[in-house]
Amino acid sequence: MEDIEFEYPNAQRRITNRAHIGVVGSGDMEVLFEPSEGAWAHVSITTSVNGFQDAWKVVFDRFFSRFDGSVLIQVNDAGATPGSVLLRLEQAVEALGQ
Repeated sequence: MEDIEFEYPNAQRRITNRAHIGVVGSGDMEVLFEPSEGAWAHVSITTSVNGFQDAWKVVFDRFFSRFDGSVLIQVNDAGATPGSVLLRLEQAVEALGQ
């Protein structure tokens, strides 16, 4: 197990809703979005696959290049691929708007 944390300052949009997408299972993951206080986003990842911090950073850098929400993100991962990670993040953003 590995725990990874990232901070993204300068979030422009206040998020007021919560979202829970996915399940923790082999090759999958769950994402939880919660509102954060202030103009920043915080990402906390717990993954069963060690040694991929750089890959996670690339995925979240790409995600936050398009998403400007002030949010706390908790990811519980069981070996999801980067494509699956982006899909779950996009699903969570969509759920925030509903």
